[in-house]
Amino acid sequence: MTTTENIALTRAAYRAVERGDLDAAEEMLTEDFIANVPGVPEPSVGRDVWRAGTESMRSAFPDLSIGVRDIFGVGDKVTVLVDFEGTHRGTFLEVAPTGRRVAFTSVEVYRFEGDRIAEEWVAPDIFGLMRQISPGAGGQ
Repeated sequence: MTTTENIALTRAAYRAVERGDLDAAEEMLTEDFIANVPGVPEPSVGRDVWRAGTESMRSAFPDLSIGVRDIFGVGDKVTVLVDFEGTHRGTFLEVAPTGRRVAFTSVEVYRFEGDRIAEEWVAPDIFGLMRQISPGAGGQ
């Protein structure tokens, strides 16, 4: 696929996640999809790993909105600066729902094989997100 097609697929995957169609988003991944996550020493392999993480986020923030601030690609990779917003309505990383609106960013890199996403490196601002939902936080 071309860089333009990879960018379009990335945008389509974000739209599917935003509307809660995880089946459609999962179909955009290779069977042996690799997730590289900060704080985890080894990459995780498999669509099920991606799905579990995404379901956790969608459960905690059911009205999650995803905005692509910047996106570009080179070769078989696409890099995205993405903004997330939502309301904390479910437990997230052991923090009970607060009802607070949150906003955080992530820098994400995707590698493609053919017409599917094969690997991701994500660097979300988890510290900023946790600061917004932690007990004693003023909320947003």
